[in-house]
Amino acid sequence: MPEAEVLYSDVKFTRGNRGVSGEAVSSSPDIIYSEVKLSKTQPATAEPPEGSQQVKSLSRRSKVTWERVGLLVLGALLAAAVAALGVTVSENLRNKEELKKQEELRNGPCDRCKAGWEHHGGKCYHFSISKSSWSQSRAECRAEGGDLVKIDNRWEQRFLDGRVRNLMNEDEDKFWIGLTDSAAEGRWMWVDNTPLTERFWLIGEPDNWRGKTPEGENCVRMGEKGGAPDLKNWNDASCSDPHRSICEKAEVTGQIKYVCT
Repeated sequence: MPEAEVLYSDVKFTRGNRGVSGEAVSSSPDIIYSEVKLSKTQPATAEPPEGSQQVKSLSRRSKVTWERVGLLVLGALLAAAVAALGVTVSENLRNKEELKKQEELRNGPCDRCKAGWEHHGGKCYHFSISKSSWSQSRAECRAEGGDLVKIDNRWEQRFLDGRVRNLMNEDEDKFWIGLTDSAAEGRWMWVDNTPLTERFWLIGEPDNWRGKTPEGENCVRMGEKGGAPDLKNWNDASCSDPHRSICEKAEVTGQIKYVCT
C-alpha cells in the first residue's frame, strides 16, 4: 500500500544563553532545518482468502444458473399457456362465426322472401295451415312459384325438424314433403326427379302399409311432436291423407322488395 507523506518546510528552532542574573546576554545563531519529511505508513487492507473468493464466485454462478433455469421453465409454461389460449380463442371464434351465419340465414332480410315465407339457407319456406292431400298440397306450392320441399342435407333436415315441432299441435299433425315412390314401388324420388340419397326414416319405415288403401303408402310426411333420435322423423303414408305441407322455393334476388309481416 502507498505511504502517506507529510511535508514540513523551513522549520526554524532558536536557542538562547542566559547570564547569571538570568537575563539573556546573547543569542546563538539560529538553527534552520528545511524540508523535514515525515512518513506515515497506512495499514494494508487485508485481502480475502483465495478460497473465500472461489466460494463467492461459485455461489454467484450457481445463482445465475438457477435463475436461467427458472426463466426457461417460466418461458415454456407461458408459451404453452399462450398456445392453449390461442386454440381456445380460435375455436370460439369459429363457433361464433358459424352461429352468426346460421342466425343470419335463419333470420335474413325479409325482402328475400315473400310475406308468409321464411328465409333459410338461400331458400324460402312456407308452412301451410290448411290440410290437403299430397297432390293438392303440391299444386298449391307450385301455384306460389315453388314445390313441395326437397331436403338436401342434415342441416336442412335439422332446421325443418325444429320448425315443424313448434308448429305441430298434436303428434298426428304431420307435414307433407316432396318425396314419393308412386312411379315405382320402393324407388323414392324427389319432386325434381332426383333420387333419394340421405334418409331420415323413422324406425320401421317405410312399410307401405295397405290397411287403409290397396295402393299402400306412396307419399312421405315428416314430424314428431316429441322429437326423434338423430332427426329421423319421416314415414310413408297414403297420398290421399289430409296433412299440412312444406313448400319451398329459391330466395328472391334483384330489386324486388316485399313488406315484412
